[in-house]
Amino acid sequence: MATAPLASFEPVLPHGCTYTPQDWAILSRHWYPVALAREVGEAPIKARLLDQPLVLYRAQDALVIAPDRCPHRGVPLSMGRGNGRGVECPYHGLTFGAGGRCVHIPAQPQRSIPTQFHLHTYPAVERYGLIWTCLDPAAGAPDADAIIAMPHWEEAGFQQIVCPWIDIRGSAGRQMEGFLDVAHFAFIHSESFADPDNAQVPDYRPRRTAQGFEAEYWSNVANYPKGVDKAPPGFRWLRHFRCHVPFTATLEVHFPGDDRMVILNAASPVSATETRLFVPIARNFDTDQPVQGVYDFNRQVFEEDRAMVEAQWPAQLPLDPSAEAHLTADMSSMFYRRALRDLGLRGG
Repeated sequence: MATAPLASFEPVLPHGCTYTPQDWAILSRHWYPVALAREVGEAPIKARLLDQPLVLYRAQDALVIAPDRCPHRGVPLSMGRGNGRGVECPYHGLTFGAGGRCVHIPAQPQRSIPTQFHLHTYPAVERYGLIWTCLDPAAGAPDADAIIAMPHWEEAGFQQIVCPWIDIRGSAGRQMEGFLDVAHFAFIHSESFADPDNAQVPDYRPRRTAQGFEAEYWSNVANYPKGVDKAPPGFRWLRHFRCHVPFTATLEVHFPGDDRMVILNAASPVSATETRLFVPIARNFDTDQPVQGVYDFNRQVFEEDRAMVEAQWPAQLPLDPSAEAHLTADMSSMFYRRALRDLGLRGG
């Protein structure tokens, strides 16, 4: 359930911001995950989104996301502790509870608490096992419906798996483009699932949507881990990508029979050159198997991708069509870069 911000305020660029003011203003209007739901309890944890340090905690069953800074003397609240009523600042013991309200000042416990001691808060939504927020909901879409829709997540028979996040020293745009790319399987994923002798990419055609674009890609490249072969001879795999700009997408893989797996790729932009990747998965097969196997295989695949993302230069995704050469197989990339330009972004 979403929690409304305690107070509205004009967005201010974070200290040391790595984005241009224009790009930051555009990106701050969108929703991003910043933590796994299972990570957030009464004890504060820290996160960073678009260069903004954040603190997350739960108080009285309410989820709070706020700048990671005590309004009294600027100490990070993530250094504090949960004390049963909220988060206690480690410097002077101020306690912040539900809604980010300061509920206790030990140095003057009998006096009323001025409003300037309350935290500014951001909207908080728990979905797909992740905690999502938007840094500037007043300028964008505060409604949680703006978060990407993940097929089959709530559907009966589908197992919900929330993999550990992965940190990448590369931009969210570069990571997203890699997730949408279908020409690199034979070269990057030959150890995990792909065939190094099967590099040809059949023609496909993306189509625009209100949120970005989608593409259906058919091939005979299996999606089972190496050493597993359950597909009948000649089986054609359908991979259905749905891209929600700027930095989220789903991939629905059609396995033999009615087996389906959906992967949500949520690239959370820590900074212009750092990304925290969140990957919830829904599947309707092997649901009785330990999820650790899914964690391990997911990590293997995305670590293979991470090596390429971190090596790419420039670190940010170039949006000028003439900045890099393009293959026919890069249709999704071309649609993606155009969708980012349509948002008004200068870099990805």
